[in-house]
Amino acid sequence: MFTGIVQALGRVSAVEPTGDDMRLTISSAELDLDDVMLGDSIAINGVCLTVTKLQKAAFCAYVSGETLSCTTFAQLTVNDPVNLEKALLPTTRLGGHLVSGHVDGIATVVSIEDDAKSRRIRFSVPQALSRYIAAKGSVCIDGVSLTVNVVEADQFEVNVIPHTLQQTVIGEYKPCTRVNIEVDIIARYLERLLCKEGVSAAPNLLDFAFLSKHGFVGNKRCP
Repeated sequence: MFTGIVQALGRVSAVEPTGDDMRLTISSAELDLDDVMLGDSIAINGVCLTVTKLQKAAFCAYVSGETLSCTTFAQLTVNDPVNLEKALLPTTRLGGHLVSGHVDGIATVVSIEDDAKSRRIRFSVPQALSRYIAAKGSVCIDGVSLTVNVVEADQFEVNVIPHTLQQTVIGEYKPCTRVNIEVDIIARYLERLLCKEGVSAAPNLLDFAFLSKHGFVGNKRCP
């Protein structure tokens, strides 16, 4: 598990295709690898990967065909910058939100506008994921925990502060940039719990009547 608080920037130093899979080498002088062991997990642009080899200020990780099919990793090239976060410890401050590192799909930057010293960035998401995006909820973009400000159909906006722009790859985004997105894990489990057997989605099951029937709210609506 991760928090979505990026610890360091790294760079792709090698991309080795291995049939339908590939092996990545990531270098970073900023990420402390002293406590990292073979088999540990590190999130690269929000994707949880297993460390298969350690080098001085670098590590290698294997990327499966499944991961390539649902992330932006197929377009990675040597020298591309990436966000890095080591797996959290029981003593880690949970400064963002719970992130699994299991990317749900690819979102696309629609527009970027300056908002004082911050930037408002609008993304479009696949329709199948849009139902998990909620205003003032959390979303993970390329491994960065962000708060959703606006939701409109299959698009949403976030506000990114200067520190995040400087310390992550978000500062390099442009319109049409493709990014990894992981929706809030709580939303996924909530849908599963409310979903009837054999139904893939439950967009209309959670309403006032359902909450009232199961004792979550009183019989009268709040004014």
